[in-house]
Parts: sequence; structure tokens; C-alpha cells
Amino acid sequence: MTPNNIVGMAHIKGLDIIAVTDHNACDNLKAIAQVAEGFDILLVPGMEIQTREEVHVLCYFRGIADLLDFNDAMATFRTTILNKPKVFGQQQILNEMDEQIGEEPRALMMSVDLSIEAVVALTQKYDGCVVPAHINKASNSILVNLGFIPEALGFKTVEVHENSPIAVGLTKDYQVIYNSDAHYLDQISEPIHFMDLKERSCSAVIDYLLGKVL
Repeated sequence: MTPNNIVGMAHIKGLDIIAVTDHNACDNLKAIAQVAEGFDILLVPGMEIQTREEVHVLCYFRGIADLLDFNDAMATFRTTILNKPKVFGQQQILNEMDEQIGEEPRALMMSVDLSIEAVVALTQKYDGCVVPAHINKASNSILVNLGFIPEALGFKTVEVHENSPIAVGLTKDYQVIYNSDAHYLDQISEPIHFMDLKERSCSAVIDYLLGKVL
């Protein structure tokens, strides 16, 4: 799952917009953005946050700079527990040539010390949008961990995982996006889902996820 392999597979699949949302991190996004530009693929910057409640939410942004500012603001809320590479794998940081330039020492699989409400507020501060992730999965989903989707959080869109069953009626009040949640190259989805956008831009995607009228 290097920058060139991710973008290259997306190109082979025929995708023209992708989002890469690493778990509690975004150190590889700059490299992926550089590679994606060379393939004329739009990269929507993002991060998958595991909240204090162990709920996974997708935080999407209008530009890399917004994501990096968000990442800086998140720094003090990440765990100080160190990763165990032999158990959980290396957390490599790569450049646009797929060369390792660093490694994240902290355990990214751990929750950040922020509630879901705080994550939503912080994302909005940097003009981003939060989408509850894989709400139909049996673990780390808002429906399993909280038991409901709080109306006060103002979600307009939810994400479902295609390989998990969707309970009837769970998504009737929301727009739905179907993401591959790919952890391996062969899991990257085929181009079978579409967004009706006013233009191919990150801002248009964010507006769509926010439920704004085109």
C-alpha cells in the first residue's frame, strides 16, 4: 500500500476521485497527492479518526493544508503508547518514490483522546466534513458503539461497507457513500459508484457530503 501502488491501482480500476484516510494519521498524504496529480486523479485529503468512544469517523478536507492544520491540532490528543512493529506492522512514512523517509512510533490503532463531538467540532474548524465510517460493520461503528446516530452532530452522509449487511431503514435519513475501506490493493473498489458534482474538485465533494444543493 505505497503511494504509487495505491494510485496505480486506482488508475487501473478507472477511478477519477479517491480518498486515502489513514488511521489517526496523514503523513503519507503529500506523497500520494503528488503521485495522484501525475495520473490526473483527484485526491480528497482525509483521515479516519478513532474517537474516545472507539467510533471510526472519516474526516475529509478541501485541501492538504487544511488537513495538515487539523493534524497539528490533533497531535496532543494522540496516545503516547508506542507501536509494536512485530505485532502490528511498521507504520512507515514514504515519499513520492515509495522510499521510506520515516516511521510513526506511536500506536496509531489506539483511540485519540477526543469525543466524537469534539472531533466533529475540530474538523469543522478547518472547513472539513465528518462522515460516520462503515456504520453497518460489527465493530468500531457509530451504531454498534453508540447505538444511534446523534442528530445534534448534523451528519448528512454516512458510509457503508459493501461486504457487510445493512439493516433495513438505517440509512433512510442520510445520503450514503459506499467506500472500499481497502487495506490491501485488491480491495480497492471498481468504479461502480458515482457522485453528481458540479465540478471535479475537493470542495465539490465536501459540499456533496454536507448535503448542500448543487
